[in-house]
Order: sequence, then structure tokens, then C-alpha cells
Amino acid sequence: MHDAGTATAILMGSFVILLLLKFPITFTLFISSVFTAIYLRIPMMSILQRTVSGVNSFSLLAIPFFILAGEIMGKGGISRRLVEFSNVLVGRVRGGLAQVNVLASMFFGGISGSAVADVSSIGTMLIPMMVEKGYDDDYSVAVTVTSSCQGVIIPPSHNMIIFSLAAGGGVSVGKLFMGGLVPGIILGVALMIVSYIIAVKRNYPKERKYTLKEAAKVSRDAILGLLTIVIIIGGVVSGVFTATESASVAVVYAFIVTFFIYREISIKEMPKILLHALRTLAMVMSLIAAASAFGWLLAYLRIPQAVTSFLLSISHNKIVLLLLINLMLLVLGAIMDMAPLIIIVTPILLPVVVGELGMDPVQFGIMLILNLAIGLCTPPVGSALFVGSAIGKISIEKATKAMLPFYLAMLVVVLLVTFIPAMSMTIPNLM
Repeated sequence: MHDAGTATAILMGSFVILLLLKFPITFTLFISSVFTAIYLRIPMMSILQRTVSGVNSFSLLAIPFFILAGEIMGKGGISRRLVEFSNVLVGRVRGGLAQVNVLASMFFGGISGSAVADVSSIGTMLIPMMVEKGYDDDYSVAVTVTSSCQGVIIPPSHNMIIFSLAAGGGVSVGKLFMGGLVPGIILGVALMIVSYIIAVKRNYPKERKYTLKEAAKVSRDAILGLLTIVIIIGGVVSGVFTATESASVAVVYAFIVTFFIYREISIKEMPKILLHALRTLAMVMSLIAAASAFGWLLAYLRIPQAVTSFLLSISHNKIVLLLLINLMLLVLGAIMDMAPLIIIVTPILLPVVVGELGMDPVQFGIMLILNLAIGLCTPPVGSALFVGSAIGKISIEKATKAMLPFYLAMLVVVLLVTFIPAMSMTIPNLM
């Protein structure tokens, strides 16, 4: 009989060591699982079966379609149109380009569902533009990187599909989509308030005023792209489509708008778009597969029950426990990618928050994803932070320092979502 404590130490210890040695996260998860299986004398075929079954799910079919729709719209000129549309709406405010940046990220996040795609697309355009108009480079990067976090909260988000899967498939994807809508908008408003306060203090410029004719043209062009969000969300919420079907319809719509209406790029660009989408998909799916084997071993070793007992041994106070869980998620989000973390921590923490604290799984899903979204712009592993710093040609340290007031705003939103259920549950409860 093998000791469960030793097996847990092998699983978690090898995971941490490989992570510190900078192994890719996919290999870290899989190798840790293999080491533990060897100690427990679990047949290697069982680990391979768990790895494969992790991605053998109909629900996950929505992810490649979401990624492809985002790639098509991103390459086809939608990001530029969304920036112009945002400029029409908020450009005349002091520090207008920063407001435009946040609002454009809110719109684009609803199309791409990816923080990194948001930074890459919006940031490439707006960071140099902001610097040229007199904005500090670190401020420009800070606004772009933190506002990109809206992409994983505002629907549609493939991370919500992963959460639904990790929660055993019992959490409605449509309700998760709707649950993220209000927190995503409030996050955007909070970032706009911080941007405005800093812009007034530093006397950043306003943007030019559009004529009525110009505003109408810009709005008409942008609305064609924004209809992608309506198709996806409307289809899922109304029950006309499943998440997978709505994502595939969105790909067809994005294809038509990009190549036959906007016509900024040639149909010859489609193989490059497909290749880029395939690379992104390969990374996401390999992470999910490896995390599935790791998550199965966590359940086999009864680690979720141990974590529940440990947390309850610290305190039975709901506020204290939720603050501890948030702190844990923020730390984990800073050192690991989002997709594997969702698969690993959901089965561990969901029984605690639902069974012991009475939180709705949808509210917990939004809280979890929002915490991990902050990790995307937090060193040492924040992928959105790396991309933004590279575009702005500044150091990670300089960008992180500039983001401190934005971090504060994001943490306030996390606490609101954690302690005010109505923020994430009002719209799902109306469904």
C-alpha cells in the first residue's frame, strides 16, 4: 500500500521544481503526473487515457471556432474600426486615447475572448499612437495590458467553457457568459476612472471631435463587427444554438464580413490565419490534456477534501475563507497559465465554495476567472504583460510599476464580485 502523503508530495513537489526550472507548463503537468503514477504503480495507459479524455469533449469544440473567429476579425480590420468607434464615443474626454484603449478592449474582448490577442491587436495600434501624442510609454502599456483582461470576462470566453467542463459539465455555459457581462463592464469602467484621474493629473490631450457624418460612417462600419458578439451570446442565451454551434456560425459571419464587406485583406491570407489559429489551439488543447491527467491524480489522492479540511481548520468565517481563496488564486495566477489552472483548481475549490460557503457555481466561475485574469498582467509569468512590454519597448519592471493603480481598481472589482452575488448572478437568474 503506497502512502497518499508521499504521492501528494511527489505530485506537488515535482510540479513546483519543474516550474522553477522553467519547463513549459504542459510538460510540467504531464511529467509530474507520470512520476506520481510510477510511485503509485498506476498503469501508464491510465494516465494516457486521462490525458486524451481531457480533450475528448464536444463542449471543447467551441474553442477552435472562437479562436478562429477572433483571428479572422483581428486580421481583417475590425480592431482598427473598434478603435475609431471608441474614439467617437469617448475620445473627447481628457486623456481620450486611454479611454479609447479601454473601450476598444471591451469591444474586441467580446470578439476574441483572449487577453493576449487583445494586447497584440489593440496594443500594436494604440501604444505607439499614444506615445506619439505625448502619453508616457509606461502609462500607455499599463492601460493596454490591464484593459485586455476584459477579454476573458466579457462573453464569449473560451475559459468559461473550460470552467464548465472542469466543474463536471453541470454549469451552464450560457449562464457563465451572462454572469461575466456586468463584472466585465464594471471592470472597464473602473479602469477608465483610473485612466481619467491619471490623465487629468498629467494633462494628457483630448482627441478631435467627429462630425455627425463621420461618426455615422465609423459607427456603421464597427457595428458589423460587433454583431459577432450578438450572434454568439444571443444564440447561446436564447437556446437557438449551443456554444459550439454559435461559435461556428460566428466563424462564417466573420469570414463574410472580413473578406466580402471590409475587404482589407485578400482571401489568400486565409492559410496564414488558419495556421496562427492552429498554433494557438495546439497550445490551449495540450495544456487542457496535461492538466486533465494532473487533475485526475489530485482527485485520486483526495486532495480536494484535504484542502477543504485545511481551509475550514483556519476559519469557518465566510469572509475570511473567501479572502484566502482570492489570495490563493491571485498568487497561482501570477505563476501559471489560465487554462490548466482552471482545470486543476476548480474541482479542488468548487466543493468548498458551494458546499461550505453556499456560493453559486456561476458566481465562483466568474470570481475564479477574474482572479486568474489579473495573473495575465502580473509578473513573473503574465503573458499579456510580456506582450504589452514588448510592443511598448519598455522593461517588465517599469510596466508593472505603472500598473499599480490599475491593479488596485481590478482588486476592488474582484472583491465586489466575491461579496455581492447580484453582480454576476442577476442576469443569469433572469434567464
